[in-house]
Amino acid sequence: MSGVLLIGAGGLAREVIAAGMPRIAGILDDDEHLQGAAVSGVAVVGRVADAAALSEDLLVCVGSGSARSRVAGRLHALGVREERYATYVAESARIGASSRVGRGSVVLDGVVVTADVSIGRHCVIMPNCTLTHDDVVEDFATLAAGVSLAGRVRIREMAYIGTNASVRQSTTVGRSATVGMGAVVLTHVPDEQIWAGVPARQLERVKL
Repeated sequence: MSGVLLIGAGGLAREVIAAGMPRIAGILDDDEHLQGAAVSGVAVVGRVADAAALSEDLLVCVGSGSARSRVAGRLHALGVREERYATYVAESARIGASSRVGRGSVVLDGVVVTADVSIGRHCVIMPNCTLTHDDVVEDFATLAAGVSLAGRVRIREMAYIGTNASVRQSTTVGRSATVGMGAVVLTHVPDEQIWAGVPARQLERVKL
C-alpha cells in the first residue's frame, strides 16, 4: 500500500475523493460496519489506531474542528509524527505565492487565497471561499462553502464559519466560536460564542 490514508469515512472524505485527490490508498475509520466496505470507491482498510503501524501519509477528514483536534491528539499519543500529515489543495484552488497552507489542511475547489494569508494545521476550507490579504486561519478552523474573509481577518483555533458568511476586515472570530450561515460579521466574535444574522449578533446556546 502506498499514498495517503484518509482518516474518517464521512462527508469530508467523500468531498476530498470527489475533488480528485491523487494517491488515496484507503480510509481508516472506527465504525466496525464499514470495515472492508468502500466509500465513494475507496476501501476502508482499517481503524484509526492502525495509522501508527502503517507508513502512508495521513489526512484527517473529520468535519468538526474540535473532532479533528481530538483525532490528531489521539494519533500523536500513538506516536504519529507531524511529518506524516499530507496537505490537499484542489487543482482549481488559487493560492497566492506569498500565502501558506499548513500540514493536514484541506483546500477544496474554487477557493481563492490572495496575498500573505496564513492557513494553519488541519484546517478545512470548503469550495468557493475567498481569503484576502493578511488573513490568518488558525489550526483546526473550518470555513464552510462560499465564506468570504476581508483583509486582516483572524479566525481562531477550532472556529467554524458557516456557508456564505462574510467577515469584515480587521475582525477576529474567537476560539471555538460558531458563525451561522449567511451571517455578516462586523465586529469581533468572542471565544466559544454562537453568532448569526445580518449584522451578526450573539445567539444563546440551546440546551438539549
